Amino acid sequence: MTDSLALPPLTLVLGGQRSGKSAHAERLMAGGGVYLATGHASDDEMAARIQAHQDRRADGWATVEEPLDLVAALARAHKLHAGRPVLVDSLGMWVANMLHAGRAPVLEAEALADAMRSHPAPVVAVAEDVGQGLVPMNAVGRAFIDALGLVNQMVAAKAARVVAVHAGLPLVLKNET
Repeated sequence: MTDSLALPPLTLVLGGQRSGKSAHAERLMAGGGVYLATGHASDDEMAARIQAHQDRRADGWATVEEPLDLVAALARAHKLHAGRPVLVDSLGMWVANMLHAGRAPVLEAEALADAMRSHPAPVVAVAEDVGQGLVPMNAVGRAFIDALGLVNQMVAAKAARVVAVHAGLPLVLKNET
């Protein structure tokens, strides 16, 4: 387990569905911090997922919910909880929200990556790794995979540490600390 004080400015944690990526990111921030949640309970299944994430977190976490404007949410998190590290979960949900709202996440990803890297406290961003799956049969699915893949590349380029999580096991892909 890594002490959140030892975290670099930006860490990206990648993994597939149910890979353990969020739990690993939470362990990196052992003392808690600000959980910047991009998901919203659009149905009962999503509400259950959100509840499971909340139940898993120990005391010491504050939550900021923001589905679209993560740059402003990072500033808000700093204003409300100065000095506390931020966990952004997840970039995949953010990309989906952006596409659903008719916005272009790839065009906003550079500013987001810069805001996460320059945030006054460490930021750990969680993202789904979609590059090893099947090509969807529809344009919406392909647009999501293309956008998230590009967003992940942009954030990984700015991150000092990138970790892939598979079956709950972390593998460090990049470590510039």
